[in-house]
Amino acid sequence: MPIFQRGTTWWIDITTANGERIRRSAKTKVKREAQELHDKLRAEQWQVCKLGKKEDRTWQDAVIKWITEQDGHKRSIETDRYHLRWLDGHLGGKTLSQIDKPLLESIRDAKKSEGSSNATANRVLSLIRAILNRAKNEWDWLDTVPVFRFLPEPKERIRWLTHEEAAAVIAELPEHLAAMARFALATGLREANVTGLLWRQVDLRRECAWIESHQTKAGKPIAVPLNSDAMSVLRSRQGQHRDYVFVYEGEPVKKAGGNAWRKALVRAGIEDFRWHDLRHTWASWHIQAGTPLDVLQKLGGWASYDMVLRYAHLSSEHLKPYAGNSKMISLDIVEFAKLKIAS
Repeated sequence: MPIFQRGTTWWIDITTANGERIRRSAKTKVKREAQELHDKLRAEQWQVCKLGKKEDRTWQDAVIKWITEQDGHKRSIETDRYHLRWLDGHLGGKTLSQIDKPLLESIRDAKKSEGSSNATANRVLSLIRAILNRAKNEWDWLDTVPVFRFLPEPKERIRWLTHEEAAAVIAELPEHLAAMARFALATGLREANVTGLLWRQVDLRRECAWIESHQTKAGKPIAVPLNSDAMSVLRSRQGQHRDYVFVYEGEPVKKAGGNAWRKALVRAGIEDFRWHDLRHTWASWHIQAGTPLDVLQKLGGWASYDMVLRYAHLSSEHLKPYAGNSKMISLDIVEFAKLKIAS
């Protein structure tokens, strides 16, 4: 049967010329529309089989293949899943050939209209481009990928909170997110390392935790000493889940910086602040407390010393031993001026 109903929705059932069976929802309650889609797909399949035309795959096909290939290999796969769920509302019914520059620009504008930064909108566009490029270069599903511009981003952005501002945000967060925010401020761990933290990565007796190499941005393991606040958070999470440290209603938390986070920021009166900025805050507090830059690099798991230098301006402790030299230099200039006048 070429088309049939399941409930009130029409479905399509096609057997291609090479024997492949395609069964999918037409996503319509109108029989005529389902029949038109059936005829269109059947004609396309004939062209693919007989004329060598590339099959016009759907965005959902590409997403499934992307997740299948990346799962277990890409450290930021959960971030991909989060963005892909959001993108389903814009690309869910599209074929890959329908994704063009105007559509991508509308997606960019929609992300910005939610209050997202240029960087966040660009991450979504980057994910789309990565999937389309793989569809073209590796899967042979596309002939071309649309060219589009990314939004401008500041070259360097260090946004951090005072202790009072941080306390105000935490007070507005639901209990599970408050615990995660406190833990991030106590350890400096990235969002994915907090949400994905397992009890087997924690040693409460030795007051330490560790992030494995495949979970870090630099690809190297990180040793995480736990201060009293981090220990307090961990003890409060014991017994809630067998494997994951941070859960909500018995399930692991996949995304911390979502709607509840953004609403808490508004209530706390904090603007232009992302979840990742908790890491900047942790680093800034360390520098202001006198932690040496080389020690901070090891604590934060940064591969490059240049990354740590972004915070150096927040403390002048390492410059104090040399500050007195300016007095000697100024005295030398005065003495030299006197000699010139005398001569």
